[in-house]
Amino acid sequence: VLVEVLKDVTFRLAPATKEDALSMLDGIQAHEMLKGVRGGDAVSREALSDVIVKVSQLVSDFPEIVELDLNPVFATKNGAIAADVRIVVDFDYKPRPAPRSNDEIVTAMNRIMKPQAVAVIGASAEDGKIGNSVMKNLVNGGYKGEIYPIHPKASEILGYKAYKSVKDVPGVIDTAVFAIPAKFVAAALADCGEKKIPGAVLIPSGFAEAGAPELQAEIVEVGKKYNIRLMGPNIYGFYYTPANLCATFCTAYDVKGHAALSSQSGGIGMAIIGFSRSAKMGVSAIVGLGNKSDIDEDDLLAFFEQDPNTNLIAQHCEDLKDGRAFAEAAKRVSKKKPVIVLKAGRTSAGAKAASSHTGALAGNDKIYEDVLKQSGVIRARSLRQLLEFARGVPVLPTPKGENVVIITGAGGSGVLLSDAVVDNGLSLMTMPADLDAAFRKFIPPFGAAGNPVDITGGEPPITYVNTVKLGLSDDRIHALILGYWHTIVTPPMVFARNMVEVKKEMEAKGYVKPIVASLAGDVEVEEAAEYLYQNGIPAYAYSTELPVEVLGAKYKWARGAGLL
Repeated sequence: VLVEVLKDVTFRLAPATKEDALSMLDGIQAHEMLKGVRGGDAVSREALSDVIVKVSQLVSDFPEIVELDLNPVFATKNGAIAADVRIVVDFDYKPRPAPRSNDEIVTAMNRIMKPQAVAVIGASAEDGKIGNSVMKNLVNGGYKGEIYPIHPKASEILGYKAYKSVKDVPGVIDTAVFAIPAKFVAAALADCGEKKIPGAVLIPSGFAEAGAPELQAEIVEVGKKYNIRLMGPNIYGFYYTPANLCATFCTAYDVKGHAALSSQSGGIGMAIIGFSRSAKMGVSAIVGLGNKSDIDEDDLLAFFEQDPNTNLIAQHCEDLKDGRAFAEAAKRVSKKKPVIVLKAGRTSAGAKAASSHTGALAGNDKIYEDVLKQSGVIRARSLRQLLEFARGVPVLPTPKGENVVIITGAGGSGVLLSDAVVDNGLSLMTMPADLDAAFRKFIPPFGAAGNPVDITGGEPPITYVNTVKLGLSDDRIHALILGYWHTIVTPPMVFARNMVEVKKEMEAKGYVKPIVASLAGDVEVEEAAEYLYQNGIPAYAYSTELPVEVLGAKYKWARGAGLL
């Protein structure tokens, strides 16, 4: 009864491993009870975890079991036994069709994302039309492949020969971008099928999200019949910068990099574009998924996993169409590349909005929380976090251990940075006596060694230089958090240039560690923070939380990937 009232629950994807089961026992609020309280014996963790593993295997082996409930289970120091068991069986169970193989997914996704030829169905010469914007973005974005405008009457559009149907195009087409009303999509999609086009990018809205699930079901059936992979509908399209491909009606984007981002929402997609441009964060891809009638997050994970131009994947989603497929893909991919997820609809109000927005019911957030963690995914709590993690995590080198040290010129910043360290699951190093003495040589008597190392605000630039050098050169320290305070003695850009110089000098000697910085001061700290960021030190003006959150995200990935 208390479990149900307090919602003291934890989830894993079945079948659970022994490690999963033991982590579940530690994942409930009442876990201290299992260790024995008020003179009672501790229960057998071995026996309890064994029950979890075997039950999870049972429901995996017999998928016709819809529910299996053991309540109560009596656990003692000698074992664990179920006193009551309830099993619900679906006697009409039919196995789900086998999922596509990874090779099949990657083959299709490579042709869609890196096409040699693109058709624009609904291309237009008229400004203000979506088909016109798509054409302009393909041309002005610098795409070097073939472009085939499809229009029932025009002979040419923007200097390119137009065709009445994709079936009239003489060459092979890899991707068709749709910019026509929803009611015409199914027929045009069938033409694509007869032309053997492997991918369709469906920009139009007016499907499940607008109360027309029958239109969406129709295009899904056409896609299955002809084996066409569908991106969308109800999307802004996608960008793949290594190929200069802007298959979208949004603004063209040309800041190349190695972060791949996707969103289920067009508005969030535009925020990704704006932030990436403003922060000079290069991307390899930005993809809209919309209603996810077919292609979803796990298809993108399979593509980006093998894409040499991508080293981090960040995804915004409102629901997961196939949670198991996503979890399995994320578990595999996150071992090689960081996977960051912003799951919208965490609250009951958010979940209700998500269901009306995309025609999808957002799931229980605790399930997402636990299964994403089980899959090695870094979870972002806000759009800003998703974007900051996508920008900052690839900049930071992988730490070699858990010991974090704060060096600060402001005591107040040191306290807030310490709070942020705890909030983000990081470990403030207990300062050894010899290292404490070494730091004290550089700071005034009224400063404070220990951790944080408080050098005080009135110190000249050399104090920052000496203490940071010491922090980088001692192998017991694995990451540094810098708290800068704007003073006349050490102006912001003097601090920033010195820190970049020290970082480069120490890297040349083989000392490579993650460094993040929090800058407190007047407006000049903004320029200093940007200079630090562009030189490999994620730095934030006016925030003690963001730099530590970025460092925490790097640590979460490194732990999940088994690198620590």
